[in-house]
Amino acid sequence: MELKADVVNINGDKISTVTLNKKVFFSESDVNILHRVVKTYLASRRLGTASTKTRDEVRGGGRKPWRQKGTGRARAGSIRSPIWRGGGVTFGPKPRDYSMRLPKKIRYEARKLALYIKAMDKEILVAEDFNFKEPSTKNATKFLKFLGDEKKNLVILEKDKEIVEKSFRNIPTVTVVGVDRLSVYNILNAERLIFTKKSLEETVEVYGR
Repeated sequence: MELKADVVNINGDKISTVTLNKKVFFSESDVNILHRVVKTYLASRRLGTASTKTRDEVRGGGRKPWRQKGTGRARAGSIRSPIWRGGGVTFGPKPRDYSMRLPKKIRYEARKLALYIKAMDKEILVAEDFNFKEPSTKNATKFLKFLGDEKKNLVILEKDKEIVEKSFRNIPTVTVVGVDRLSVYNILNAERLIFTKKSLEETVEVYGR
């Protein structure tokens, strides 16, 4: 079965269709790999900078606060004890690296599967071209209004499209990425993928090997 996507002009009018290359937009992999790849992606984005002080690191507590017996109070050896206010934290978080890695083949197959799902759901659109002469959020917003809905869009651009990127990147419902930065998370997180004719060709060149 051939999967197709509509090609639209700058006014949002359908002018033709394009057949999506099966090298990139087809996969028979198990959908579970999508969970694995997204989990790895999100884990790698975590800073891992959360930190608490142990009883060895908090200030004070160099001497015993009172004698062991005869005061009527509980025995205490240091004000840095975790049971004291201002004391150290037991088993608290420490800086760590949350990043995970998956084999390249799994990441490759997951990307193909994510694109295949979007193609099956008819959530891929191809723009003939964005011929903006200068950065213009107004023109980018107008193009999205011509499409007639307010979906979360992922705009995938080829190299040297800085003017178009600047036009779209300030719109809250749009994420702009280059072909080389196309991730499974961004694909699945979007409700519609918008390629240009050139970025679609580049996507096949980069990921269709």
